[in-house]
Amino acid sequence: MSEDLKYPIGNFVKPSEFTAELREANINAIRELPGEVACAIHGLDDAQLNTEYRPGGWTVRQVVHHVADSHLNAFVRFKLALTEDGPTIKPYDEAAWAELPDNEVDTAVSLQLIEGLHRRFSGLLEGMSNSDFERPLIHPESGSWTLNGMLALYAWHSKHHTAHITSLRGRMGW
Repeated sequence: MSEDLKYPIGNFVKPSEFTAELREANINAIRELPGEVACAIHGLDDAQLNTEYRPGGWTVRQVVHHVADSHLNAFVRFKLALTEDGPTIKPYDEAAWAELPDNEVDTAVSLQLIEGLHRRFSGLLEGMSNSDFERPLIHPESGSWTLNGMLALYAWHSKHHTAHITSLRGRMGW
């Protein structure tokens, strides 16, 4: 059961083929994330926001702030890949970032950040050409990626963390 709690929509599987339909679905996931996260945490009080989505996992508050942190990095990674030749991106310690003091601020701050960021991110994605999505980047820990692959990853990531919150709400009857 703990694996279901950790990966409520399953592990990420990089698609073997990137179709126009898959790309549009992934862009839609990026576009819709702000509303999905806002809806997922709507009406939660501080005690609920400070509840771990699974034993030993992050709190709902940390998940919301993590999504903002992660997708800021994603946006920068896309821009680097679009403006440099096969850049090596910088990884970051997500767990350490989740423990920093800014993770105690009101989730509304990260919701606003996610909203603005995803408007920009969606605008970038919608303006990219087919060849832009084939541009490469290197992640020191996971190797070579194209922006198609990164888009699929962040679309999954959007749904993955939203499901952490919604599945907790369902289990708790919130």
